[in-house]
Amino acid sequence: MSRALIRERARGLRHLEASAYEPSALVIGILGTGDFSRSLARRLVACGCRVVVGSRTPSRFYCNSMLLPPVASQMEAANQADLVFVAVYPEHYSTLVHLKPALAGKALVDVSNGLQIKQEGPSNAQQLADLFPESSVVKGFNTTSAWTLQAGPRDGSRQVLLCSDDQMAKSSVMQLCRRMGFIPVDMGLLSSSLEIENLPLYLFPSWRTPIICTLALFIFFYLYNSVHEVLHPYITGGKNKLYKLPIEIVNVTFPSVALVMLALVYLPGVIAAFLQLWRGTKYTRFPDWLDHWLTRRKQFGLCSFLCAALHAVYSLCLPMRKSVKAGNADSWVEADVWRMELYLSVGIMALGLLSLLAVTSLPSVANTVNWREFTFIQSTLGYCALFMGTLHTLIFGWDRAFLAAQYHFGLPPTFLLVLILPLTVLLSRLALFLPCVNHRLRQIRRGWEKSRHIRFTLSSEDCFNGLENVSNV
Repeated sequence: MSRALIRERARGLRHLEASAYEPSALVIGILGTGDFSRSLARRLVACGCRVVVGSRTPSRFYCNSMLLPPVASQMEAANQADLVFVAVYPEHYSTLVHLKPALAGKALVDVSNGLQIKQEGPSNAQQLADLFPESSVVKGFNTTSAWTLQAGPRDGSRQVLLCSDDQMAKSSVMQLCRRMGFIPVDMGLLSSSLEIENLPLYLFPSWRTPIICTLALFIFFYLYNSVHEVLHPYITGGKNKLYKLPIEIVNVTFPSVALVMLALVYLPGVIAAFLQLWRGTKYTRFPDWLDHWLTRRKQFGLCSFLCAALHAVYSLCLPMRKSVKAGNADSWVEADVWRMELYLSVGIMALGLLSLLAVTSLPSVANTVNWREFTFIQSTLGYCALFMGTLHTLIFGWDRAFLAAQYHFGLPPTFLLVLILPLTVLLSRLALFLPCVNHRLRQIRRGWEKSRHIRFTLSSEDCFNGLENVSNV
């Protein structure tokens, strides 16, 4: 019996190899009749593939469309197919054991997902491989939804992650992916299937820390502003200003969060630069918390842009100008007029730069620019946005920082707290521009190490733009 199975496996692999360059010669089998199976069958038939669907109860189904292949029994589908999609839940794999002789030597594509994230194996694909050792199991299509299969790759993710221990079976599935209009991505051996199965179960893993920081900052500044603008007038003068809570307090809170979050985008780069200067090498790994922070800078920036955009919308509900009448209707307090004009102008410029940063962070836009252009936008223009946002806050404060009436309950006004982190980042970046510091940092990032006493000089071409070089962390 074992020799017969080995001969059957070899015969199946030779047929798979012969038809790998001619996908129309392959007969694609699908075990299962759920939503994903029907969408997959429609897509394969539309691409000109020969498809047979296997069901435990084929009599329940009938063909009512030219795009739907006929439904046969699981045994008939397994016997006719050269490549089989296993589209059943993992807990039902054991019901397919009777198909083992018919599936010997054939490629099985496991499209299943787990119910929860697994830290350790075995994965669903590995369990299927254990049940069918004479077959070649390929993990794939589990990150592709039934809607994407129906609508086509234009309206969904075009990438299909694949992994398998059998290179020939994986190559055949990759060619089938291209025929369907998708882009196959080779993820290596079947041991990578656990990672692929966990991908659809993650819920914004890279956004968790930025969102928590945004919410924490919003709650802090909202309560802090409420103490200044609502609680203090009520305690000191009995004035009821609860009407400020829905719009005015929120409108003051959003820019505070936006500026602090934008500073948090560039603070880890500054910390990393000073850490490399202190260690005298770039080959020592950053601490885990800093490495995690560096990989979340895009999400921090988008949260900052969201808060800035909401601040702009809320500001439309408030008066944009303030005129101070002194004696007659035509007189203006020039200092207040200048302050408001500059405040609005700088704020609009900061929002415009933030919008540019947000747009270029999109993968479809980032793929159209080279690395130097991307670095210039995200780093150089990013620091310009941070500077404009800081200047916007400084103009808003104007001379209020020196007025004792602004310190309610002895607490400094909100804009003073907001300015601490952005000014720290900007001044630290200026320190990195000092020639002695900038030169040593560029040497370290080109491989110089303090402990090894490696000596070399940088060419003049490497010094053309210190701003971009220092920003590359």
